[in-house]
Amino acid sequence: MSEQWQSLIDADTKIKVSSTLDKSVGKKYLTDGSPETCWTSQQGTPQYIQLIFPAPVMPKRVDITFQGGFVGTRCTVEVLPCDSRDGESIWRTLARIFPEDVNRKQTFELTSTDPELDKGGIESMKVVFEESSDFFGRVTVYDLRVLGVKCS
Repeated sequence: MSEQWQSLIDADTKIKVSSTLDKSVGKKYLTDGSPETCWTSQQGTPQYIQLIFPAPVMPKRVDITFQGGFVGTRCTVEVLPCDSRDGESIWRTLARIFPEDVNRKQTFELTSTDPELDKGGIESMKVVFEESSDFFGRVTVYDLRVLGVKCS
């Protein structure tokens, strides 16, 4: 089955972050497409970026551009399945990724080993930065893209 992947982040996608160093490096800069703006976390790990989608999706790939020296070097991609009920929301691990400490865009395929996730899609996704190349645990992301399929 051939799937056409598309960007899953749009104007209706809500973004939450664990922390922000200051207003000049806020979460709105994660997806603005400018190579001159970024999001920077405060110090300490773990840090995270959470995406809340307006409709069910299934992410297949993450493209992320860090600032060298402030890279989340060990990350877990967690997802919240659409069948979750309030009070029973259980985050599941979709993938573990290990970015290099470099400035260039890095691409990570997200391959689910959980057939339940592929059935109904997810409503939310969280990239958790468990370790950072920065001594103080800060993470700086210049660009974040998530590609995949929109579930019907």
